[in-house]
Amino acid sequence: MTSDTNTHSPSESRQRGLARMSEVYGWEFADGPGEHFALTADHLFGDIWSRAVLTDRDRRLLLLGALTATGLFDVAEIQVGAALRNNELTEEQLREIAIFLCHYVGWPAGTKLDSAIGTVLSQERRKKS
Repeated sequence: MTSDTNTHSPSESRQRGLARMSEVYGWEFADGPGEHFALTADHLFGDIWSRAVLTDRDRRLLLLGALTATGLFDVAEIQVGAALRNNELTEEQLREIAIFLCHYVGWPAGTKLDSAIGTVLSQERRKKS
């Protein structure tokens, strides 16, 4: 991870952000158009995901909790896949996260996360066979 200060040129910030996006998700990101993409690449990934205080795994855990609490299971599937590709979380740990979250964000939400985890695990197994 990189430092917590941003003293990079706009071009350097974009390249740094794209590199972090690729690391975080486990696939190559290309530059995209528009202000929203610029903020996502330059600030969210170039600055926030690059801060040294939390690990990517820490951030992934927080994000899975937030996505489950807000019912964004399609986005949670992306995070589950990235956690598996990056060896941040095992199948057993992901299933345990769903059980844990049942008790804090509600049984239906935790169950939907468990289902999303199952979907991703199934997809990953099909890719390997």
